[in-house]
Amino acid sequence: SMADTLTHLPELLCIFGTGDLGRSLGQRLLQTGYRVVYGSRRPHSCGPVPQGAQVRSHEAASQSARLVFICVHREHYDFLQTLAPQLKGKVLVDLSNNLKKDIYPEANAVYLQRLVPGAAVVKGLNTLSAWTLQNGPLAGKQVFLCGDSAEAKQAVSDVATRLSLSVVDRGSLSAARELEDFPLRLFPEWRLPLRVALGLTAFFFFYLLIRDVIYAYVEKGNDISFRIMVSLANKVFPIVSLIMLSLCYLPGVLASFFQLYRGTKYRCFPDWLDRWMLCRKQLGLVALGFAFLHAIYTFIIPIRYAVRHKLISLMKNNKSTPFDFDKTEAWATDSFYVMGILGFFLYVLLGLSSLPSVGSALSWREFTFIQSKLGHLTLVICTVHGYIYGWNKFLRPSTYKWWTPPGYMLCLVVPSIVLVLKLLLLLPCVDRTVTRIRQGWERTEPGEERDEIKATNL
Repeated sequence: SMADTLTHLPELLCIFGTGDLGRSLGQRLLQTGYRVVYGSRRPHSCGPVPQGAQVRSHEAASQSARLVFICVHREHYDFLQTLAPQLKGKVLVDLSNNLKKDIYPEANAVYLQRLVPGAAVVKGLNTLSAWTLQNGPLAGKQVFLCGDSAEAKQAVSDVATRLSLSVVDRGSLSAARELEDFPLRLFPEWRLPLRVALGLTAFFFFYLLIRDVIYAYVEKGNDISFRIMVSLANKVFPIVSLIMLSLCYLPGVLASFFQLYRGTKYRCFPDWLDRWMLCRKQLGLVALGFAFLHAIYTFIIPIRYAVRHKLISLMKNNKSTPFDFDKTEAWATDSFYVMGILGFFLYVLLGLSSLPSVGSALSWREFTFIQSKLGHLTLVICTVHGYIYGWNKFLRPSTYKWWTPPGYMLCLVVPSIVLVLKLLLLLPCVDRTVTRIRQGWERTEPGEERDEIKATNL
């Protein structure tokens, strides 16, 4: 019968706004099996909408739908106040975002709830862009919801789940401001590592520029400024890479000493240490990036014009007389390259295992084995690589240009400190204490916070 047919029709969803986001969302909802009606100020001249969707006035469109998706900028919300009677009892999904933080005194969704008090406003799906809805696979993509009505949130969650999205409930509408700030975040967890990398790069670049290029020009009258592009850069990259790798493992060691000093694992770490520990993955990936640049730069050294010119000049001037074979030098050179290759291999392994798709396939023990045990081994091998490079150069007075130590010597300070502190933690008496603290055998003093924030990678 006609009544049965109407009963089994797919649910009708309403979208206010026929811009890029509204059209893209409507297209997805139609593909998922919903019926879609658009509400527009100009139903007959609003531009193309997805095939299968209807376009009506705002009043008519919202009449037969339970859910209304608001794909309109906040500055155009005023018309919704006049629709308050028609929207009473409806679920309004606010998908809006702002161009800047704190541009308005209250969250868009809170403002919308004030304009239409009879409706249940749910903030959510605002992290989906029109581009994502048109092109990207949505399966497993995380979206956030918040609102004061549990039933309204459930209705929106059901639609999102049918779109293959993973829904996270962030509580009441008071969380709307936080949700609206999410799309404005620009790699927040990468800021500190990138600042550290930029600072180290700038310092060592200018330090080595003075020591190598400026020193040669001032003291010897040689203009070797062409070395800035490859030779100088290829000294800066490994230095920054090794220091950044050390900074991945230093906070774990410091955390262990904090626990030893306090005799308990049930106390918060200082804020600076917490923040540091939370960005270790990013520190490591930036370090890998610099190591990768170092490897590529090293490969191109033989094909540089300056190197080829020097070799051809030696051949032409018959200065290529044989010299004694130095076995110690041969061992040192081969060991230097082998340590570099092994270190880079382990670096890449650490980077790959930090990818969510790879890490999720590993058990916790496997993940910690790679990130902690192999991570420290990587640090040891790369530090040895640096020590072999220095070899006995530190004994020569010519190494200290203008009484300054060479870059590699400064670079070895932080990794050496980390490895010495780690070695101290592995001493039997210290190891036993750490184990006891880890297992919670130490009793906290009265009044101490029993906060389960623990050091990882001890």
